[in-house]
Amino acid sequence: MDIGIDLGTASILVYVKDKGVVLKEPSVVAFDRDTNRIKAIGEEARLMLGRTPGNIVAVRPLRQGVISDYTVTEKMLKYFIQKAVGKQRFRKPLISICVPSGVTEVERKAVEDATFQAGARDVKIIEEPIAAAIGAGIDIARPCGNMIVDIGGGTSDIAVISLGGTVVSTSIKIAGDDFDDAIVRYMRKKHNLLIGERTAEDIKIRIGSAFPRPELEQVDVRGRNLVTGLPKTITVTSMETEEALRDTTVQIVEAVHSVLEKTPPELAADIADRGIVLTGGGSLLYGLEELIESKTGITTMTAEEPMTAVAIGTGKYVEFLSGATGEK
Repeated sequence: MDIGIDLGTASILVYVKDKGVVLKEPSVVAFDRDTNRIKAIGEEARLMLGRTPGNIVAVRPLRQGVISDYTVTEKMLKYFIQKAVGKQRFRKPLISICVPSGVTEVERKAVEDATFQAGARDVKIIEEPIAAAIGAGIDIARPCGNMIVDIGGGTSDIAVISLGGTVVSTSIKIAGDDFDDAIVRYMRKKHNLLIGERTAEDIKIRIGSAFPRPELEQVDVRGRNLVTGLPKTITVTSMETEEALRDTTVQIVEAVHSVLEKTPPELAADIADRGIVLTGGGSLLYGLEELIESKTGITTMTAEEPMTAVAIGTGKYVEFLSGATGEK
């Protein structure tokens, strides 16, 4: 059985050949500090973020697309692989796993080792933009320039792909999590309100904007007033979220711009013709397409399934390889 894993900072997706994406869970692990035993993994652990007693800690073992806690990542991978394929298997799976395009050899090795330890027969490492392009339905084998902007939880990968490889790419450690942090900072500065990362994410999903909306949206936010120390509810508008997120979204646009500057002219002409494709959960932020389009003048669209594009691409990459080498 071949498996593709999108090892994301915010969530982990597992793709199984012929079945599609079979599992999508947050990459959060809750464990008991006293006994060092894991209490919960995935969605169950995510609900514990910011709500745990002293002895239980809910952590994200991946930070900015890189393993920050090796042992916890290994246990989490093992758990998700077993959950996805079941315990009834005779041979270990071949696993392809994706990493951000800017990772170092050491970080790549850590991902590979953790996957082997979690029970893989063989591990293929694939760069995120290539996986995203395959998952978005782009034929990457053709001699034609395609630009992918993959905005995940911890990193944004921007790449120009042609003939199955990356021509120019950059990976910046600014993505979905930074949108949440920006909202937390804004609420503290502007409204003296302290909110947690789950609340910030909720605001981002409901009314977060990178570009002015035609109609003003608003949402009630609950948090702790920093002056009185008591719980308080205030109303936040989409215009405020645009202001809160401006610095972060501008950095992503600048990274897109810098990749375009380094792109060979023939490929740049292809991109002007074909447009820029956005993938990853971060691309679901309202108005990102419009923002990139207004700053670059190039048509920008989001892939059909931005959340699962990388996982599907990672899984299909194995099929692409086994097809190329004639393996079964």
